[in-house]
Amino acid sequence: MSKRAKVTIVGAGMTGGAMAQVLAEKNICDVVLKDEPDIVETMHHGKALDSSQSAAWAGFESQIIPTDGWEETAGSEVVVFTAGAPRTPGQSREELLNTNAGIMRNMVGPAAKQSPDAVLIIFANPMDVMCHVALETSKFPGERVIGQGGMLDSSRYRTFVSREIGVSIRDVHGYVLGGHTDTTMVPVVSNTMVGGMPLTSLLAQDKIDALVARTMKGGAEVLGLMKKGSAFQAPAVATMEMVEAIILDQGRLFPCSNYLQGEYGIQDVFCGTIAKLGAGGVQQRFEVPLTDDEQEKVKGAADVTKELVGLLE
Repeated sequence: MSKRAKVTIVGAGMTGGAMAQVLAEKNICDVVLKDEPDIVETMHHGKALDSSQSAAWAGFESQIIPTDGWEETAGSEVVVFTAGAPRTPGQSREELLNTNAGIMRNMVGPAAKQSPDAVLIIFANPMDVMCHVALETSKFPGERVIGQGGMLDSSRYRTFVSREIGVSIRDVHGYVLGGHTDTTMVPVVSNTMVGGMPLTSLLAQDKIDALVARTMKGGAEVLGLMKKGSAFQAPAVATMEMVEAIILDQGRLFPCSNYLQGEYGIQDVFCGTIAKLGAGGVQQRFEVPLTDDEQEKVKGAADVTKELVGLLE
């Protein structure tokens, strides 16, 4: 029997715990749940035990291994970073900048040492900037550092579109590119298709504008409703789809933040576009055909990320 792949999830909060459960149920790898005992004490051990005890009925053989140190993470094929301070109501992702940059550096360094061939998936906010922090800290090639933001934003966009039209979400194909902030994400209306029909042929412009606005404030909407804590179920599912594509070398085309090398005229900046994910991370990047306005917004998102990177301490 071949050795099972290993994936480490750093951070055992609501999102990290949900990710561990979702990934274990895929039954494609063992899962290491890593957190600092001085932050969560034994919570990650409890979450790992709780999830492991669901295997009898969920039907998986994946091991969920809690750890306080980094040795158990060695040899991971993918390391997902969720650790960081969450947003509070009224707080922007940008305000978390240097707090989470410090946390990211402290986590990425030892993770990269233990798993020098891993792909890093970044969840912490502000996500595009945290990708730069992870790239600089790990010294990995750009193909092996990926931000998940476009996955979550696109799932929100598709949800809103499907509900507005009253059709299955499986027949809605639309993506959010650009940045993962309330002002820099770019729902690509021009290429959104519903059962092969352009969204623009099914809805009036004012309704489309409302869907776009709701998508861009999607995280804040959930945050406001939950009062304490932010979204965790949808982010967990979205991110674990990326992990599965990498572990199983599926060559899936996903909207995610990756290190652009000339796409849309953007160089050496993390920004959302469609990328082919498989073994080793990003195997290919694609420039989605955009309107002039959409292209300018994507470039604007990259410019904002550049500015924020310049503010890192």
